[in-house]
Amino acid sequence: MKTAYDVIVKPIITERSMEQMPSKKYTFAVALKATKVEIKQAIETVFPGVKVEKVATMRYLGKVKRMGAHEGKRPDWKKAVVTLAADSKDIAFFEGMQ
Repeated sequence: MKTAYDVIVKPIITERSMEQMPSKKYTFAVALKATKVEIKQAIETVFPGVKVEKVATMRYLGKVKRMGAHEGKRPDWKKAVVTLAADSKDIAFFEGMQ
């Protein structure tokens, strides 16, 4: 059974994700097999008082990288942009990062 912490891998903190915070959009790296419903439930579980309105997900394929004669591949990963409801509380984890 997956816990909420298995679904949410880490927050993504970039200039673009910070610009979206005033419009209540937060970006997270999530498990590859996580669905939008699981992501919504995990966010609402981990951050109490938060109500998720919408979840947008994107899948990224890992790049093939070379190290001399050897070749390897970075892992595939999935990103979720979570939009909170207008009456929802902000996510406290991101407070003071702007």
